[in-house]
Amino acid sequence: MMKTTIALGVPLFLGLAACMPAQTSPDAPDRAEGAAFFAENCVQCHGLNAQGAGAAAKGLRPQPRDLTLLARDNGGRFPQTRTLAYIYGDPAGDATDSHLQRVMPQFGEGMALDLVPVDLDGQLTPTPRVLAGLLVYLESIQR
Repeated sequence: MMKTTIALGVPLFLGLAACMPAQTSPDAPDRAEGAAFFAENCVQCHGLNAQGAGAAAKGLRPQPRDLTLLARDNGGRFPQTRTLAYIYGDPAGDATDSHLQRVMPQFGEGMALDLVPVDLDGQLTPTPRVLAGLLVYLESIQR
């Protein structure tokens, strides 16, 4: 049931990508690519250590998540599909403030031109390369 719920909530690009041939890169993104994306796009709110204490986080409600605890908060397993959905477009609406305005930026537009296959819950899913690298990085910093 949860897998179906997540699949329905995953952004439109996942559904459309399944219907279109994916442009895949022969080499998978690595931790360094993900770390570079994180440094450029995420440090402002999540902080250098990814624990939610970035300079732009002051006064934000809700506060940015501690990204080093995603696996711990998911029974010890890194939640790739849910994490990708949040970053790409937040289908569950959990990255919004109390006035239902999105706090976390959406990173979906323009990324679907360079796709790589990522195993999400046992299914290879065309995923923007930069986000696949970010998933590798985030999984590597779990504590």
